[in-house]
Amino acid sequence: MKRIIKISALSILILILFSNVNSVSAQSETTPTTTPAATSQQPVQTPTAASTASSAVDEDLALCLPGVYLNEPEDCLPLGSSVILTELAKKGLTIPLKPLAAVKPDASLVNLDQKYAKLNLQEGVQAAFYPNLDSAAAGINAIRYLPAGKLLYISYTYQSDVGGKHFVAVENGEWVRASPTTYSSFQGLQFTKTPANSFGWILDTNNPRKEPGYQAETVHETLNREQLVQVYDKVEKDKTTWYMIGLGKWVEQRYIGVVDIMQSAPDAKINNGRWIAVNLYQQTLAVYDNNQLVFATLIATGADPYFTQPGTFQIYEKKELETMTGAFESGKTDYYYLENVPWTMYFDQSRALHGAYWRALFGYTQSHGCVNLSVGDSHWLYNWANVGDWVYVWDPSGETPTDPAFYTQGGA
Repeated sequence: MKRIIKISALSILILILFSNVNSVSAQSETTPTTTPAATSQQPVQTPTAASTASSAVDEDLALCLPGVYLNEPEDCLPLGSSVILTELAKKGLTIPLKPLAAVKPDASLVNLDQKYAKLNLQEGVQAAFYPNLDSAAAGINAIRYLPAGKLLYISYTYQSDVGGKHFVAVENGEWVRASPTTYSSFQGLQFTKTPANSFGWILDTNNPRKEPGYQAETVHETLNREQLVQVYDKVEKDKTTWYMIGLGKWVEQRYIGVVDIMQSAPDAKINNGRWIAVNLYQQTLAVYDNNQLVFATLIATGADPYFTQPGTFQIYEKKELETMTGAFESGKTDYYYLENVPWTMYFDQSRALHGAYWRALFGYTQSHGCVNLSVGDSHWLYNWANVGDWVYVWDPSGETPTDPAFYTQGGA
């Protein structure tokens, strides 16, 4: 004899509300504990189920228990909270919540056999290099100068402080006044299986809202920068996109960098199942191998007017270390000099994928056209990629210029 467990929609909703399903974590699961109990109550009918309620057979069917119903059940009534659960499951939000099939890449990828220092100079002042520490400390007998610029970094072998001032020796033995720096240890995610739904990283501290829209009540939970979240839905409200990151949790677009998963190659040219997708709108990068997502992270691409050019390209050169220099503005006031840029891969003239040890934050447009990654992420990508691999650069918002005539060679 088949035993039928009946449970009311109200009871199910109570179970949901008092479970921990409202705590969404992309890395861990929350498993609510439920103890189904017999009840004399009839299943609560929703307005959308009015016609079903008139059926005589309904008296003998149970209300569907909480779970994932991607297909309509045949032996129970998909009413009340079951309808909600089914719709959420279609978006990827199941109960209990499922973590992403992903892990952090090897932490050793962050390590570099390089030390970097920033040249802190007033506008228009050139950096002077000296034959020894004494000359550098005294500011005499300079043997060469760098052009004045806004972004000046060098690699060094040794540091010494004199009179509270930092001086470093470069590889050829010259000394210059500069401040040793550290670089971001941020790393993206390595995937063992393509997720069923989108995901992303929080870009700035904020509180989610219970519903999409600026008038909605905020949730008493703080989202922190670089926090990983899953994305289950999106809607347009108040002239912006809102992303659902959990049950009753919505975040506006400016606070999150989302990876929009591709189910197939985005260009017919890509016929080997391997490509790197650069999303200019979301400031995210995704890597596909055998048409499956294998890696994703935050990036920093070209800022207006030095956009990263949309299109489909191929990596044509790889260099473990590369010194980058250039200027674009009249008078070369934006001159930059970046020594020993790690894990560089050129794909569109002078535009390249590379590590950016001078960037503290990823997820925002900042470069002269290159695709900047953290040191650890660029190392992972360098190890994975081959010369000839495809790089697909796109902007789903359509805001980035697409006319090739708009673009120069580009830069770091």
